[in-house]
Amino acid sequence: MGKVLYTDFEGVEDIISSMMSNPKLKKAIARTNMYNFWEKILPEKFKNKSKPYSMLPGGVMVVACSNPVVAQELSLHKIMLIKKFEPYMKSLSLRLTDLRFDPKKWSMFEED
Repeated sequence: MGKVLYTDFEGVEDIISSMMSNPKLKKAIARTNMYNFWEKILPEKFKNKSKPYSMLPGGVMVVACSNPVVAQELSLHKIMLIKKFEPYMKSLSLRLTDLRFDPKKWSMFEED
């Protein structure tokens, strides 16, 4: 019986590198990181009352809010939030032009 050589295996680095070359995966990871940064820029009283929901074309982030009052109050802080978000967005090579606060999207985050 001949000797078997296992030289056709790909290393972990090669697999990760090929995965990271996928633009959709890169974008998904960047958005996930962006959503994680949301809590860093948010005033303390809103941390459990709002969560990023989605990104729309043109750099518009939709934020789910626990109720219309939270949505209204966050919209009053919109310019400050966008400004605080700028360094994080630059590090992710993403663009944020606007925030939309939507209490109707909150039901997705409620636990049954």
